[in-house]
Amino acid sequence: QVQVVESGGGLVQAGDSLRLSCAVSGITFSAYTMGWFRQAPGKGRERVATITWNTRRAVYADSVAGRFTISRDDAKNSVYLQMNSLKPEDTAVYYCAKGSAPYVEIPAGFGFFGQGTQVTVSF
Repeated sequence: QVQVVESGGGLVQAGDSLRLSCAVSGITFSAYTMGWFRQAPGKGRERVATITWNTRRAVYADSVAGRFTISRDDAKNSVYLQMNSLKPEDTAVYYCAKGSAPYVEIPAGFGFFGQGTQVTVSF
């Protein structure tokens, strides 16, 4: 059974930084491409960043490229999202997600198993 615990969210001011963490258990973590998604009030879920299981290749949404950095530590079964220069439009619930299949660099989809962590950025 997959268990995911996201943490690190909070209320910050525009221009501040936050680091989100996601601890995963119940899977062979190192075999999965992982991602961070977010959902703002009244909006659909948006893919923020992904990192592949093998080459650690990171891909970012245009809206966060240059400000956010995704990373992973397979020894700790964890994936992280460093968020710098935060903007009010970054306000959302952030979710950690795992690729739909192991050993696939670009999975067909992602699965969500955690409650998310709230990030609120004030002006």
